[in-house]
Amino acid sequence: MNNFDYYSPTRFIFGPDRENEVGSLCRDLAASKVLIHYGGGSVVRSGLLERVEASLSEAGIAHLALGGAVPNPRDELVYQGIELCRRENVDFVLGIGGGSAVDSAKAIAIGACYDGDFWDFYSNQAKPERRLGLGTIVTLPASGTEGSNSSVITRTADWLKRGLRSDLNRPDFSILNPDLTASLPAWQIACGAADILSHVFERYFTNTPGVLLTDNLCEGVIATVIETAPRLLADAPSRDDQSNLIWSSTLAHIGLLGNGRQEDWSVHALEHELSALYDVAHGAGLAALYPAWMQYTLPHDPARFARLAVRGLGVAPKRAPDLELAREGIRRLAAFYRQLALPVNLRELGVDEADLPRLAAKVKRNPDGSCGFFLPLQDKDILAIYQLAMNWQPEML
Repeated sequence: MNNFDYYSPTRFIFGPDRENEVGSLCRDLAASKVLIHYGGGSVVRSGLLERVEASLSEAGIAHLALGGAVPNPRDELVYQGIELCRRENVDFVLGIGGGSAVDSAKAIAIGACYDGDFWDFYSNQAKPERRLGLGTIVTLPASGTEGSNSSVITRTADWLKRGLRSDLNRPDFSILNPDLTASLPAWQIACGAADILSHVFERYFTNTPGVLLTDNLCEGVIATVIETAPRLLADAPSRDDQSNLIWSSTLAHIGLLGNGRQEDWSVHALEHELSALYDVAHGAGLAALYPAWMQYTLPHDPARFARLAVRGLGVAPKRAPDLELAREGIRRLAAFYRQLALPVNLRELGVDEADLPRLAAKVKRNPDGSCGFFLPLQDKDILAIYQLAMNWQPEML
């Protein structure tokens, strides 16, 4: 196990109706004027925005709203939010919705305290030093951004999707009401489940020895998602399943599962180019890439893939070579994606094969030119994985 520092200042407020406490939470943080940042009309139609505004008013806190956050959040709305915060002397940003609204809120909170272009932070040209107050109310179990140190924004001038990791991205508080997920469309639940799994996979696939505890934690979250997500697509999902999935989302990306181990993050880098160019749902893009990535990297550490198959993906333990167990695990994961009506290859996602070289060229690299750390991908590997993912099927294993 590697040395590590772990810092997680976010206060999590979990349970039904807890969004009604947002006014007192903001007051306790000395907020005087709040920008409520949200996405589409569901926050309005469900009455959530009205309840939040009522709670803030009751606490004597002025507020204004900025809607319009979209999947794969765009820089244009971040610039609008920054300008609004400066003009209206906002001192607290409250992101409501899924990962897109929260990531955009994070960028606004940091950018409003910076004299330059907020994109400097996302292009590694500068490091943020402060932000406005920041809170979230999460309505979608997926990104885990409510507790993470990261946010991802797309620059529309060249459709470049980049992330910022900073402890300033960790909110002061995050409210998780599982009941707010009850009316989600099946597609959003499915993409959310794939997103949660990906955050665990990026940490699980490591070369660091002696990480038994975090291996076990990762496998527990994976098994929970595999068990609960299909039930949430049924006619009468239970609050227990909703609770377990939304808390899995937080645990998958709060940083705990990666403590003491080197993380990978190559599949996220590959997917970011897909969702930047094609504007596809992040979870769907991840589902379309992971089976091919796993097949390509399998020879690097068959034992790790075999362990995942048995302890995370439900493959029955048996006396069999690691490669056999591993392949069965990859097929099991693909079957899970299929069960949720997610794509398992890029063609199903609508990707044009002619775009693969362009995608490969734009993938974010490490300083040494590689991508990821489990099996550091070179240029030829990145393109080969895209090509394998283009028409991937379980029969190819």
